[in-house]
Amino acid sequence: MLPVFESMENRGHEEVVFCNDKDTGLKAIIAVHNTTIGPALGGCRMWDYESEEDALKDVLRLSRGMSYKAAIAGLNLGGGKAVIIGNSKKDKNEILFRSFGRFVQGLAGRYITAEDVGTSVKDMEWVRMETRYVTGISRALGGSGDPSPVTALGTCSGIKATVKRKLGKDSLSGLKIGVQGLGHVGYHLCRYLHREGAKLYVTDIHEESIKRVVDEFGANVIGLDEIYDAEIDIYAPCALGATLNDDTIPKLKCSIVAGAANNQLKEEDVHAQMLKDRGILYAPDYAINAGGLINVANEIEGYNRERAFTQAEEGIYDTLMAIYEKSEEDDVTTQMAASKVAKKRISDVSKLKNVYLPKKNVMGKRDNA
Repeated sequence: MLPVFESMENRGHEEVVFCNDKDTGLKAIIAVHNTTIGPALGGCRMWDYESEEDALKDVLRLSRGMSYKAAIAGLNLGGGKAVIIGNSKKDKNEILFRSFGRFVQGLAGRYITAEDVGTSVKDMEWVRMETRYVTGISRALGGSGDPSPVTALGTCSGIKATVKRKLGKDSLSGLKIGVQGLGHVGYHLCRYLHREGAKLYVTDIHEESIKRVVDEFGANVIGLDEIYDAEIDIYAPCALGATLNDDTIPKLKCSIVAGAANNQLKEEDVHAQMLKDRGILYAPDYAINAGGLINVANEIEGYNRERAFTQAEEGIYDTLMAIYEKSEEDDVTTQMAASKVAKKRISDVSKLKNVYLPKKNVMGKRDNA
């Protein structure tokens, strides 16, 4: 089993909670990475992991990515994540998610959950029955609903920034873009890219998902493994992580990697450098896919759909341009540049802790006396 405390220390985690409820069958892990800037916010993923160790590794990597994502997006939030071990197609039910909600409530606001891979708006509404520390609920209940369109819009904007930087073009028209993974985000990304005039090359493990984008956007279908050495301009990973590794990077013929998946680099430092050495411009995943987080952060403040979409589209474009500039100035990988930007904001905000603010009174307002 992965040594828990050593793994937490290596990644700078504050807290890991193992949730076990025999009666409901819930087996979940909540990881709180950093709360310097604010409460840890991150989605709840439901996945049929091969082992408990794999689940722990995933939640630790994802939660750290959320800290950097929130920091780099300029949000007053920290990073956290949760994983529920189980088959999202078979094991879902109201009681399971309500049980998870009780564990979230027990953290008293240190962690705020949301939907992620394998979970939905409906699932979050079950969670909401037991805790107020949940986002991504339906618009009918005052939430923001499915964050996928905002994540996809931000990713599309990030692709445009990367194309501008690498190819000097202001348009995606005619560019060949390979989209790997056609779930909620991947589908909406295809919709935005098609609208921009890109030529789509798509792959997914689900035939119905492929058929949908072929029928609606005229996409070309390629095999699951063929996407790596396909003659495309941009590779957009939108499925699970670690698709950029020792085996796949040497195959790439594209000049840009920019997609919505989390943890795209199997080994961050090693594989970011491999991409740099090959002249491939990489859009750091937690910078380009921050749209969903921006969306639910708006929900905490009082949701405004237009504001969320604008912040995602404009903010992610500007953030990536700043990362590329720093990468060139410091002669480091874009992954390292993004990490520096995120860590600097966390460090800068932590200095504000030196300034005393009175505690909130019982009415929830600060005492200015």
